[in-house]
Amino acid sequence: MKLNCDMGESFGAWTMGKDSEVMPCIDMASIACGFHASDPVTMQKTVAMAREHGVTIGAHPGYPDLMGFGRRKFDCTEEELYSWLGYQIGALKGICSQQKAIVDYVKPHGALYNTMMKDLSVLRTVMLAVKDSAPGCPLVVMAIPNRQPIQAMADEIGIDLMFEAFSDRAYDDEGFLVDRRIEGAVHGSAAAIFRQVLQIVEQGSVNTLSGKVIPIQADTLCIHGDGPHASAVAQSLRQWRDNGAN
Repeated sequence: MKLNCDMGESFGAWTMGKDSEVMPCIDMASIACGFHASDPVTMQKTVAMAREHGVTIGAHPGYPDLMGFGRRKFDCTEEELYSWLGYQIGALKGICSQQKAIVDYVKPHGALYNTMMKDLSVLRTVMLAVKDSAPGCPLVVMAIPNRQPIQAMADEIGIDLMFEAFSDRAYDDEGFLVDRRIEGAVHGSAAAIFRQVLQIVEQGSVNTLSGKVIPIQADTLCIHGDGPHASAVAQSLRQWRDNGAN
């Protein structure tokens, strides 16, 4: 299972995440595109770092919400969302072209990601924007128990998907992420994160916040770069995987 991390989320003099520590340990870097975080120089540096370590580069677009770090839902038209996504993906593709790199996948950020997983009309717009702005690139979506409608839509539109599980976030009983405002939504210790990863990888399931066990079948595992244990978790998971996940 590939390890991915949201990266390049600093902005100007403000630093977010532990990119330099985490980058050597992951397979996929989802790089912010300037709407919820990042700036052109940060994007350049993050792309260069990914290239240095042989890490696949993905676009990480979000709602235009620097103040809220992209974690607030925006009411917008399909035309607006389609255009916002094209703009952000295009920005990262331009940065990548300067460094002879490419964008390999797209993973929406924060509120946009959570919204599209529950609103299929938003998901359709996202799929169409990715298909047109980044032809051939898969879209990263959440690995939820009822994935059939999402896969059917992707097949209809003609876009590949990568299903994603989360190492450090709590799940609700429907298989979605628990709202960050709720206590327990983010795991507070490296041990808890590692237990969840082991269960996802070895059993194909996860315990919800209420204690229910639900199935999770994923292609990639997310480590949040802004988490307090990001570096230690990334290093431990990479070593564990490289040693045969035993």
